[in-house]
Amino acid sequence: MMEAATLEEMTNEQRSVVERLLAEGHQLLSAPRRQVPFETGNEQAEELLNDLQEHPHFFLLACLMDRQIDARLAWIIPYKVGEKAGGFQFRHFESLSEKNIAETFESQRLHRFNKVQSRFFYAAIQDIREKYSGDASRIWAGNPRSATVVRRFLEFAGAGVKIATMAANILVRDFKVPMADHSSIDISPDSRVMRFFKEHGLLRQDGTTCELIYLARELSPEFPGLLDFGAWQGGAAAVVKEARSVVMRGPTKL
Repeated sequence: MMEAATLEEMTNEQRSVVERLLAEGHQLLSAPRRQVPFETGNEQAEELLNDLQEHPHFFLLACLMDRQIDARLAWIIPYKVGEKAGGFQFRHFESLSEKNIAETFESQRLHRFNKVQSRFFYAAIQDIREKYSGDASRIWAGNPRSATVVRRFLEFAGAGVKIATMAANILVRDFKVPMADHSSIDISPDSRVMRFFKEHGLLRQDGTTCELIYLARELSPEFPGLLDFGAWQGGAAAVVKEARSVVMRGPTKL
C-alpha cells in the first residue's frame, strides 16, 4: 500500500504541487475584494449572498444548506425561501414558522434531504435571533480569532467541520473579513480535495479526513485552509476529465 510522503520525503514534483497550492492560496488572499460568484444563475440571489452588511443571514443559511447536493443549488435556497416569505430581510425569515419552511422545502424540492435541512434552516433562524440579535454578521465581527468563528459556525445545527471551515475560509479569502489569525481555518475535507491529495501521493490512498486536516496543518500551519481552493479546483478538474472519458468510451458492452 502506498504511504503518503512526509515533508522530508516528498519528491520534487510533490513539493512543486504544494508550492503551487500555497501560491494560488496567497494570490487569492491578497487579491482585492470583489463579488464572489456563487453560480446560482440568479443575479439578485448573487447580490444578496454577497451583501454581508445588510443580508449576512443569506450567506450563513446557504452555507448550512451546502450538504450533499450541488453547491449551486444550496446557495440559492435562502433566495427561494425569501421569495415565499415575501422579502429578504431577516424579519421576513424570522416570521416563518417551522411548518412554513418545511412546506417550502417540500413543495419546491429545494434539497436532497428536505425534512432534515428544513429543520436546520429554521433552527438557524432562531439562533441568529437569539444569539446574535438578528444580525448574523456578529458571528465574524470585531476581528475575532479564527477558532472563535469556526466554533460559532459549529454551534449551528447541521454545521460540521467541513461547513464551518468552508464558511470561515470564504469569509477570509473572498470577503476579506479581518480575523486575528487564520490558524484554525482548516482545509475542508471535500471529496474532491481528498482525491487531489491522494492522486499526488500527498495523502495515502485510504487516508481519512482527519489525516487530510492534519496534513494541511503540517504544510501550512499559519493558515491550513490556504491549500483548499487550488486542491478543490484540481480535484474538480479530475472529475470532469474522468466523466468526459466515460462519455467518449460510450456505454459498456455486455
